[in-house]
Amino acid sequence: MNTLLFDMTGGPDPDGIRQAGTIIRQGGLVAFPTETVYGLGGDALRADASKKIYAAKGRPSDNPLIVHIADMAHLPAIVSGIPDSARVLAQHFWPGPLTMILHKSALVPKATTGGLETVAVRMPDHPVALALIRSGGGYIAAPSANASGRPSPTRASHVMEDLNGRIDAVIDGGSVAIGLESTIVDLTEDHPVILRPGFISREMLQQALGTDVGIDPGIAGISADARPKAPGMKYRHYAPKADLAVVEGDREKVIALIREKTVSNLQAGIKTGIITCLEDAADYTGGVVRTLGSLRDEQQIAAGLFAVLREFDQLDVTQIYSEAFDTPQLGQAIMNRLLKAAGGKVIHV
Repeated sequence: MNTLLFDMTGGPDPDGIRQAGTIIRQGGLVAFPTETVYGLGGDALRADASKKIYAAKGRPSDNPLIVHIADMAHLPAIVSGIPDSARVLAQHFWPGPLTMILHKSALVPKATTGGLETVAVRMPDHPVALALIRSGGGYIAAPSANASGRPSPTRASHVMEDLNGRIDAVIDGGSVAIGLESTIVDLTEDHPVILRPGFISREMLQQALGTDVGIDPGIAGISADARPKAPGMKYRHYAPKADLAVVEGDREKVIALIREKTVSNLQAGIKTGIITCLEDAADYTGGVVRTLGSLRDEQQIAAGLFAVLREFDQLDVTQIYSEAFDTPQLGQAIMNRLLKAAGGKVIHV
């Protein structure tokens, strides 16, 4: 398959959007930028298109896809009811990096929802994404546009690295703004529950709703048995090729341990990558050091994480140590991605 590449780094191109929309409506797959990460889009209302998404990614078919819409008027057709909480959150955070789990209507095939009677829905805050959704028929199912288990793509080049020749087209919209997938909140139970942390924090949700919002205990781990209700709840995600460990504890002890491990690895001929913050970068030598940004700039740290993991792959690093990033607003989301990438491997000091 020849994968087409549309350059829309300057914004939506009408001709390119029409071509990409036609591909979607005909059952094909198009990767496109959002404010979070690049998504791999197919017609959410066609079971064959959703099956193509799973096949292209090598993604387990019980891992639900997120349906992207561009207009609130399109929501009623794909859900069996819209609770007041969903309307409130949509008013506050759509378009934006928030996904809501709602009861699905018969219009949405179970091939899109991973066999569930619920559907994950969001409205992305990106002009190219919104234009493509409208051109493609209004409903685009789109997980992250990477090979399953790999770090999520924040640039079109990451998508081409994983999926070139396996999908119909890629829209290049430049680097994404946020770099972490959307927050997912389940609104199908008595009380809202976060299934995946993201840019929209628990505190922001609680302030908008005026009520407590729970956190699913599955966020912290990887279950081999539980059926995932939302993307990323069951399987290892975001993993680099190298073995990754997250080191947490007293800051000076963390630095000392990573330095000790790096020297030991160097003597053994093991190429070591180090993920750190701007404040600590000068404390490391001997390894391949990559700085995500200052601890005072959480969004910069989040936006650079997946790109750094992919860069280590290209540099043939075989062992990675990462500092923990327990920052105030995005810390939970950043650590969720790091721990998933590490397969839960943490070194406490």
